[in-house]
Amino acid sequence: MPKLTFEATLMEKFIEILANKEEITQRALDILLVKIKDALQSRDQFTIALAGGSTPKPLYEALAQQALPWDKIHVFWGDERYVRSDHPDSNQRMARQAWLDQVNFPPTHLHPMPTAANDPKVDAETYNRELEQFFHLNAGEFPVFDVVLLGMGDDAHTASLFPHTEALTVQDRLITVGNKDGQPRITFTVPLINHARCVMFLVTGANKQEPLAQVFASEADAIAYPSRLIQPVGELWWLLDAAAGANLT
Repeated sequence: MPKLTFEATLMEKFIEILANKEEITQRALDILLVKIKDALQSRDQFTIALAGGSTPKPLYEALAQQALPWDKIHVFWGDERYVRSDHPDSNQRMARQAWLDQVNFPPTHLHPMPTAANDPKVDAETYNRELEQFFHLNAGEFPVFDVVLLGMGDDAHTASLFPHTEALTVQDRLITVGNKDGQPRITFTVPLINHARCVMFLVTGANKQEPLAQVFASEADAIAYPSRLIQPVGELWWLLDAAAGANLT
């Protein structure tokens, strides 16, 4: 299937429809390798925030096959389920198994979200401070990640920013507590994501057609469709498979 590319009014927004998950993985890998090269040339360091779920796993497995300067790459997570790091649902566990434990990453370059305090607000504050210290932020400043990877659920949530939840309205923090059917999550806030140099959505499946229609509509309720809130100052990439993007024109 030929690749379809749409460019929005700003040149920094790109929507690509690819045949399947395999093509999304390859395209995402190609983009990431360019971003890593550019960041290392400009700043001698690359920062990335990972997404959870099944869609990015093949990308992580592909990254594990690359010969990259791991000592110049710092890995963070955009959200985390409030479970132990060895729990089957842990985003950290998935990324470690698929990629991070397969290469020679310096342990200090991996920055997982803490989940051991038995209080998600405490752990969210701990991660907030870690980001402030790592990026040497002053009060009121937001870090600028080189790349933030995101997925999107069939309710148009992204990271752990779910429809009609308080987390969507947090503007003065880097990290907050999300809520999924009464279960806490730790998540990047909308403004933190939107300060990134590059945000990349990986979206698959026919069940994403209706939420994508609302996300891309000229008018819709962003509180009901949270992925609409993601409008970064840098590049915004949507990589969709043919099933997800079937109704886009």
